[in-house]
Amino acid sequence: MLYTGIKKIEVTDEDKSKAGDEALDEVEAALKYPPNNALLGSSSVRFPLPVGLWVYNAFVNKEGKVARWIFNRFAAKPVFISTVNPEVRTKVAYNLLRENSYFDGGTSFEVIPDKKNERKAKIRYTVQMGHGYTYDSIQYTRMRHRIDTLIKSTLNETLLHKGDNFNAVKLESERNRISKMLRNNGYYYFRPDYIVYQADTLLVPGKVSLRVVREDNVPRIAMRPWKIGNISFDLHGFYNEEPTDSIYYKDLKIRYEDKLRVRPGVLYNRLKFQTGDLFTQDKQDNTQKALSSLGIFRYAEMQFSPRDTSRRTDTLDLTIKTVYDLPLDGEFEVNLTTKSNDQTGPGAVFGLTKRNMFGGGEIFGVQLKGSYEWNTGNRVDGNSSSINSYEIGLSTTLSIPKILFPGFIHKEYLYPSSTNFRLYANLLNRAGYFRMLSFGGSVVYDFQPTLVSRHSITAFRLSYNLLQHTTGEFEDITDENPALYQSLQSQFIPQMGYTYTYDDGQVPSHRNHFWWQTSVSQAGNIINALYSIGKDYNKEGKELFNNPYAQFIKGTSEIRYTYNIDRNQAIASRIMAGAIYSYGNARVSPYSEQFYVGGANSIRAFTIRSIGPGSFVPKDDSKWAFF
Repeated sequence: MLYTGIKKIEVTDEDKSKAGDEALDEVEAALKYPPNNALLGSSSVRFPLPVGLWVYNAFVNKEGKVARWIFNRFAAKPVFISTVNPEVRTKVAYNLLRENSYFDGGTSFEVIPDKKNERKAKIRYTVQMGHGYTYDSIQYTRMRHRIDTLIKSTLNETLLHKGDNFNAVKLESERNRISKMLRNNGYYYFRPDYIVYQADTLLVPGKVSLRVVREDNVPRIAMRPWKIGNISFDLHGFYNEEPTDSIYYKDLKIRYEDKLRVRPGVLYNRLKFQTGDLFTQDKQDNTQKALSSLGIFRYAEMQFSPRDTSRRTDTLDLTIKTVYDLPLDGEFEVNLTTKSNDQTGPGAVFGLTKRNMFGGGEIFGVQLKGSYEWNTGNRVDGNSSSINSYEIGLSTTLSIPKILFPGFIHKEYLYPSSTNFRLYANLLNRAGYFRMLSFGGSVVYDFQPTLVSRHSITAFRLSYNLLQHTTGEFEDITDENPALYQSLQSQFIPQMGYTYTYDDGQVPSHRNHFWWQTSVSQAGNIINALYSIGKDYNKEGKELFNNPYAQFIKGTSEIRYTYNIDRNQAIASRIMAGAIYSYGNARVSPYSEQFYVGGANSIRAFTIRSIGPGSFVPKDDSKWAFF
């Protein structure tokens, strides 16, 4: 029987509370299953034309390359009632009701054949919710003295509260909370399985009396706190070669293969443990994150082992085993371009990345690109062109995994931080029109003090474009289209800026997600102050390297909010605003910094830069308008 969707999910004796809605969402998610040609993944609404099924029926037994290609590309395998398996789904839904406190609830299903075609059928589900059992009392039984004290001192953080609905997921989460709390207080061997529950639904009718108790056979080592003893690194080679030599750095022993490829201080600063410290889960996780953020190890494994086998030992020696990642990454790309303006030619990009450049996790990258094009058609004047276009570019980047600034050099953040340097140069020759030299660079600090907040400080960014040579044809075009000339004219833009980003997408407890980014940048103030020493500060049109430099302040802010309807559907919204103000040496802000929309990557119904305060609308009779 072909499954054609859910006829209805009928809910009786429904609990309208928030807990009831959440439980019903889980139950309905277990019952729903999209049929063939479902509309947007719906379990009940279908497109009227099942093209995928038609192709399946027509080509399922056909041989030949073309037939198999059509089948693999367009066919949709039929979804049968047996595929959906409603009997199992109702059992899963029944278990979900019980896990969410609805012990008196029930589920059932009915297969409803299509009146016009008995080989098709829908499914009707019935869910009886009933009364949700709530906690009448919650008792944490006595364990050992220190564990008992720790549990009672953190009861304000408990996930279980009198009057709440019984919930199996929260019971598991509470076990994990207690286990993590104890591990953060030295109980390295404690596990969530050592906490069990006793629930009584008969003592008070319709309610649950809950006791949180210790499992009977908990190992002795799990019931006492542990401290950190000796700490050592085992630095295995690129292909997991065993260490062959060792050194001591402070109280840290480092064993390494061949040669020490990372500075000892870099490893020491990323350790959150010191000898004699009480073991904590957080310090273990943060050490793991810090080593991973270096980007030089394929993996880093932390191994804790008791110092000896005596019953009274309370010391764990820590060995961190790492394997170096390969030091070089290379990328080579070739392409062939054919354009509608009769320009054709090859291009290539070669990139090389070196990890751990100076032994501190630094990443150095260099990229070289080039392309060459020739005119395969005729020029406007009817003569074949022998002048060809080319482009050559070189860029380098250096990323250092810490903040290189006085007062911050030795500060270690829990989340990744970096100082990024970039230099680039590019030469573009557009045959018959212009030649342009572009170069620049930047210094950017990125750091993330918390899970949801990121900061980016652009200490310096320079963009320099020099229009070296133009032809009469180029000048004719730009006379007709001033916007095109502004985008290509010589520019000198020195900038500084700051960007703050808030993103709670990694917070699992947030059902809906909020993203906010705001940026402020300014250009030219420092250069103008230095340039104007002994000169008129307010004079306009001052030049540096034969180019007027820009002075402006610019701010932008963008908000995105995602509202999750269910696990498959969400509504995403976005709003952005910005302003730029030019002053001092330049009354007009650089064309590249102005706001605009329109074009292939924006509002496609309008040509590029045709909407907004940075827009330019050419005359209707301009033959160069499309440029």
